[in-house]
Amino acid sequence: MAASALFIHHPDNLKYFFGDTHPFNQKRLDLTISLLRAANALDVDDPTFHIPPAVDDELLASVHTQEYLSFVKALSEQTPDPTLLSQAGKYGLDDGDTPHFPGMHDVTRQVVGGSVSAVEAVMSGRTCHALHLGGGLHHAMANRAGGFCIYNDASVAISYARSRYKAKVLYVDTDVHHGDGVQMSFYTDPSVCTFSIHETGKYLFPGTGYAHERGEGEGFGTCFNMPVEPYTEDESWLECFTDMLFRIVDVFQPDLIISQHGCDAHAWDPLAHVHCSMDIYLQMPLLLQQAAERCSGRWVALGGGGYDIWRVVPRAWGLLWLVMSGHPLVGELLQHGNAPLPEAWLERWSPYSPSRLPTAWLDDKDALGSIPRREEIAIKNRQTKQLAMQFIE
Repeated sequence: MAASALFIHHPDNLKYFFGDTHPFNQKRLDLTISLLRAANALDVDDPTFHIPPAVDDELLASVHTQEYLSFVKALSEQTPDPTLLSQAGKYGLDDGDTPHFPGMHDVTRQVVGGSVSAVEAVMSGRTCHALHLGGGLHHAMANRAGGFCIYNDASVAISYARSRYKAKVLYVDTDVHHGDGVQMSFYTDPSVCTFSIHETGKYLFPGTGYAHERGEGEGFGTCFNMPVEPYTEDESWLECFTDMLFRIVDVFQPDLIISQHGCDAHAWDPLAHVHCSMDIYLQMPLLLQQAAERCSGRWVALGGGGYDIWRVVPRAWGLLWLVMSGHPLVGELLQHGNAPLPEAWLERWSPYSPSRLPTAWLDDKDALGSIPRREEIAIKNRQTKQLAMQFIE
């Protein structure tokens, strides 16, 4: 009998590292796994905990150009050829958002391997759901890094599902930043549908993801974007997400849902302006689970952004696994409205956290503050949603 959910993690994911001062900090993986173990929701010795292999260059080349792959490998040397350093900016690997680092090719193909392994586990019938929090590097383009992303593991995993299983894939991106790299990978492909809900690109990187971006050629009508306004709160975010998700699923009827779970739409995230609470990180995976059940039942989830690594990411990603694995704590949260975090986890990590750690899974919303333009923002989001949904048929 297939396991209900598989947790995929490789210790080398922690080596995906741009430096101590960079906001992309994979310590959040350790914090999340530690929280789940303290909550008796994850056992690293259990068969549901899987260490994946890396992918080869051939699979990476299904998404990325050979020129780009060759450059990344050359720049991965401990001491790269000085002539290459002057070209790093052309490939997005200079001292900006995505600086190069030694060994980045091998480290990132390991990340990609986790996402491909998740797809293989689900499509082969080994499991119904699979989670790979090390993945979700959705900004990498065919020939350029960007937004902290070197190789696009989500796009490679989708390409694998298409080539190996001929699967129709729905990609759902819940990161506060538009999933531009995945969208562009499949912008003309009618067998891959992309849906991204994110803060509007008028104010936030990468400046794309507008409602009028719908795909091109045969792929027209299989690309959907829901750009929400800054300071959007839970109710409006969930309304937009729910209405679009179920309409897209019912029309497209995918064989596989792959979702990306950046948790940077939270009010405490330092890199964006959306004002949601932890409630969306409980409700959203429940909605995705329902969506999967309305078609094939197959669901792969990946990580993504999230830059309050102490107070937000472990809880948000922890809730995702609790839902995917059917943990009884989900029922307690739904019935009672909250539940305390494990004391052992708080005692272990509180001395290191720069901010006071929350003591419960969900937020005290009063502590997040109120938004005076709430109704105006909700109306604007509703208008954008109507525009985004007009060609779902």
